[in-house]
Amino acid sequence: MAHFLWQQLPYVVALVLAIAGVAYTNVSHQPLVGYWEFLALSIGVVCVVTKWPETQGKEAQFRLIWTQALHWVAVLVTMNVMLVSGVQQLLPTPATGLVLLTLLALGTFLAGVSLLSLQISFLGLAMGVAVPAISWLKQSVFFFLLGAVLLIGLAITFWLRQDGRPTATSTNNPTED
Repeated sequence: MAHFLWQQLPYVVALVLAIAGVAYTNVSHQPLVGYWEFLALSIGVVCVVTKWPETQGKEAQFRLIWTQALHWVAVLVTMNVMLVSGVQQLLPTPATGLVLLTLLALGTFLAGVSLLSLQISFLGLAMGVAVPAISWLKQSVFFFLLGAVLLIGLAITFWLRQDGRPTATSTNNPTED
């Protein structure tokens, strides 16, 4: 089990870093250009490293490196097009983080398809599903906050009500006086 979890660690770390990047962008209202580029390059390295043991021969290894390099350069160029100042004026900053995550998710999913890797494809799919989930969560955070306040209020009410009740062992017997 520990070996399986160790094998899945790069995918989980990449997913957590992608979601953390969107969260930071939403809070700071500044796009993290270098962060997204680093993450794209890191996922590219994960693609090559995880497929390397299955690749037989120098020619196949060379093809793996170059196809992944071209793939991720295309993803990086597309991400940087979204960060050009003319395009940035059309998008609010939190949307930029979601757009970059969407591009990263698409690039990751397509890399997984081309490598026939279920884990990499699933990572891309999970990142893609995170985009609407993050935007829904951001819109629904007020309702979650109200729900939490309601639950805390109910818990306090029931807790105070239980503290005010007399216990069963402390009964007063009027005939003993």
